[in-house]
Amino acid sequence: MNTEYVTGPKLLEREGRLASQQESKPTRKKRDPVLAAAAVFGAVFFVFCLVQMNFDYSLLMHGTGKLFSLLGQMFPPNAADWNYVLAAALESLEIALVGTALAVVLAFFLSFAAAANVSPRTAWAVKGAASLIRAIPTLVWALLYIVAVGMGPLPGILAIGTHAVGMLVKMFAQSIEEVNPGVIEALEATGAGKLQIIAQGILPSVATSFVAWSVFRLEIDIGESTILGAVGAGGIGFEIANAMRMYEFDKTFFAALVIFVMVFSVEWLSNRMKLNVK
Repeated sequence: MNTEYVTGPKLLEREGRLASQQESKPTRKKRDPVLAAAAVFGAVFFVFCLVQMNFDYSLLMHGTGKLFSLLGQMFPPNAADWNYVLAAALESLEIALVGTALAVVLAFFLSFAAAANVSPRTAWAVKGAASLIRAIPTLVWALLYIVAVGMGPLPGILAIGTHAVGMLVKMFAQSIEEVNPGVIEALEATGAGKLQIIAQGILPSVATSFVAWSVFRLEIDIGESTILGAVGAGGIGFEIANAMRMYEFDKTFFAALVIFVMVFSVEWLSNRMKLNVK
């Protein structure tokens, strides 16, 4: 076996080549000045907010003690009016379910008009409208609908459905835009129309994401339906508001446990659905 020893000019040539390779290595990426400035501004503004709002920390300490005293009054939970509480909880669940279902159906169709890779001409307008709807809180929508159609479960359904559309259109459209472009290009190459591309290329790719976002929104809407009841939109929130006004904290805690069971049940069902879809 012949071994070649590198000496003299060859050694210098190799060292020069290695040095040039080291110099050609990518340099460390510089920090984005905009992000750095935003981080500094956020920290400074946070301190400014603490000073500007003038917190009374002694009152906060005193209120913490009262909070623990109030929590002690909630035990044990009082289920004497369980029939009224369960009926109100069922109404809240119905409000959340109907409102979310209407929002899912409407957002499903609007999301294709909001996706830039499917409808580039209308995407900006639909996304802008969804952002406007989403920026208005559900509680404000409920107050508007109460004035329009009166008190009861109907304004709660409309308020939840309206706000949910604003969120789901954004989430659904983002899922559509994340579809592999190669799938769409392959179908276009075969001469498939837009409906065929959506049905055979996009929907199979986003079905799991659509289900996950819909169930997640239902969890949110169950919680929001309880809040809407406090302003006259029906549901268990009305029972909680009455119990709080009467200082019946043990009944309030029982109603809170019922809400927890509802939300936990929806989350458990959503996890089962994800497993079945996969």
